[in-house]
Amino acid sequence: MLFLESIGRGVINGMESVGKLVLLLIEAMYHVRSRPKSTQVFQQMSHLGVDSLPIVLLTILFTGMVMTLQSANEFIKYGAQSSVGGVVAIAIGRELAPVLTGVVLAGRVGAAITAEIGSMKVTEQIDALRVMAVNPVAYLVVPRILACIVMTPVLVVFADVIGTIGGYLVATLYSGIGSFTYLHSIKVFAVVNDVTGGLVKAVVFGVIIALIGCYKGLTTDPGAEGVGRATTSSVVTSIILIFISNYFLSLILFR
Repeated sequence: MLFLESIGRGVINGMESVGKLVLLLIEAMYHVRSRPKSTQVFQQMSHLGVDSLPIVLLTILFTGMVMTLQSANEFIKYGAQSSVGGVVAIAIGRELAPVLTGVVLAGRVGAAITAEIGSMKVTEQIDALRVMAVNPVAYLVVPRILACIVMTPVLVVFADVIGTIGGYLVATLYSGIGSFTYLHSIKVFAVVNDVTGGLVKAVVFGVIIALIGCYKGLTTDPGAEGVGRATTSSVVTSIILIFISNYFLSLILFR
C-alpha cells in the first residue's frame, strides 16, 4: 500500500507541477502584451545568449569534427565519400546543433535563471516586488523567456556554421576528401528545411529552458540548500524535456 501511495503521490505532484507551469506560461504570454522594457530584454539577451556563444561553438565544433572523423572512413570504404558533407550538414542542422545547444543552455542558462530567481525568493526580494506593485512574472519571467526565444535560434545558426566547418576541416585535412566534393555534397543533399526545422526546435527549447528555470526559481524552498536543489532540478528537467520534445518535433518537421 505504501508503494502504491508513493506512486499516486508522485503522479499528483507531477500533474500539479505541469498545471503550474502552464499557468505560468499563460501569465507570461499575457504580460508580453504590456511590452516589457527593452533594456531588460537586451540585458538578458546579452547575459543568456552572447555569453553562452563560446561554449556553444566549442561544443558543436568538436562534435562536427568527431562525427566526420567517425563517418568519413566508413563512407570511403563503400565509395560514398561524395555524401559525407551532406550527411554531416543534415545531421548538424536537424539534430546536433539545436539539441546540443539546448543542452548547453540548460546547463548554463537554466541554472543561472533558477539560482538568480531562487535567491531572490529566499531573500524575500520577490515579496518586496509585490509590495511595490510590481508583478514578478512581468518583471522577471517575461524578459528571460523573450531573451531565450530570440537568442537560442541565433546560437543555433552559429552552431550550424561552425559544426559544418569542423566537419570540413577533418574531411579535407585528415580523411583526404576533396574540398569541392565536401561542399558540393552539401548543395546536393541539404535543403533549407534542414536548417529552418532546427531553428523551430531552438525556439521551443528556448521556451522550455527559460520557463523551467523561472518556475523552479519561483518555487524554491527556503535556504541555500533549497536553491541548490532547485538549480539541479531545473537542469535535469530541462534536459529531459528537450530530448522528449525533440523526438516529437522531429516527427512533425521532418516527415
